Amino acid sequence: MSTRISSNMMYDQSVALMLSKQSKMNHLEQQLATGKKIVTAKDDPVASGTAVGMDRVLAELEQLGKNANAVQNRLGLQENVLAQAGEMLTRVSDLTVQANSPALSVEDRKAVASELKSIKDSLLALANTTDGTGRYLFGGAADSSAPFSLSNGTVTYNGDQTQRQVEVSPGTFVKDALPGSEIFMRIRTGDGTVDGRAAAGNTGQAVLTDIGRDSSGGWTGDSYTLRFTATDTYEVVDASNTVVATGTHTSGEDIVFEGLRMRIDGTPAVGDTFSAATAETRDVFSSIDQLVQTLQMDTSTPAARAAQQNALQASIRDVRQASNSMIDTRAAGGAQLTAIDNADSLREANTVTLESSLSQMRDLNYAEAIGQYKLEGAALQAAQTIFTQMQSMSLFNMIR
Repeated sequence: MSTRISSNMMYDQSVALMLSKQSKMNHLEQQLATGKKIVTAKDDPVASGTAVGMDRVLAELEQLGKNANAVQNRLGLQENVLAQAGEMLTRVSDLTVQANSPALSVEDRKAVASELKSIKDSLLALANTTDGTGRYLFGGAADSSAPFSLSNGTVTYNGDQTQRQVEVSPGTFVKDALPGSEIFMRIRTGDGTVDGRAAAGNTGQAVLTDIGRDSSGGWTGDSYTLRFTATDTYEVVDASNTVVATGTHTSGEDIVFEGLRMRIDGTPAVGDTFSAATAETRDVFSSIDQLVQTLQMDTSTPAARAAQQNALQASIRDVRQASNSMIDTRAAGGAQLTAIDNADSLREANTVTLESSLSQMRDLNYAEAIGQYKLEGAALQAAQTIFTQMQSMSLFNMIR
């Protein structure tokens, strides 16, 4: 068997070789121009698919970073608002203590009441703070309109109770700003657990200055009424009017019963009563309104003066609890901000790792590519030289 070598076959092989070398050089030029080892998916199908998956993860990390920035901005604004609100409540507490002084005149108390009204308006404005993007900070999920409105002197919450959770790194969620109802509206009275009040019909000069749970514990949440059977003796009855404790009262000393303690200053009248029960909830705006009304009470008699002092003491407890509630909210927000910082560190570490892996798969080794480019260039030049020489060859040259 013989193999016939034709001129056409020689031409075709030479042209194919030159085109192949030119294609390789073009590909190397693209790699050198882009700095990428993988120009098209066919260069390395497995690495190309892996790289696309990594790109997707990097895009997700970038979006999580944007989520973190947005919620960090809102939590930072919440911190600022609560700090200002805390300062206002501190001022309210100072004014309450000041108003409790017998040295103040009626005009002085009117001035205090006027300042309290101004503080209420400022608190309302803070409660309707926006986050800079047109969304209201304390509206929950219904944050497209102002969450608080004022009608006939009463503040109403119009938002919902949703507290969003935002993903800031893979599998890590942080809580957005609290709904305004939890910050401004649902504040426990008293010490947050138990509260006490003087009866409106008391005729003595006794003032309830403190109430809380006794260190020994034992309070089950039941309601009790302390009733004075004489100016220095008392009995305590439960909700069914059953006597559960009796004793002698000394002004300024704690009265302890059923896991509770009450401190009453002054001289009570026979029949005066003081209640102790589970603390209720009240909005901070109503607490300020109640304080303003207290300052407008008639104090022409000792009993009326004692009634005002009892109301002022109750307001002091309520305002203190409101301040504590906002401090707790600030602490919770601070914990979320810390979680965001930790998530930022995790995202950055993941991003560096992924980008390093992508670099190993995609980035070009310039020294190797330049060497290969020169090699392919030399091979192309050799192929072109051979093709040129082959063109000048002819059988007629052999028979001259």
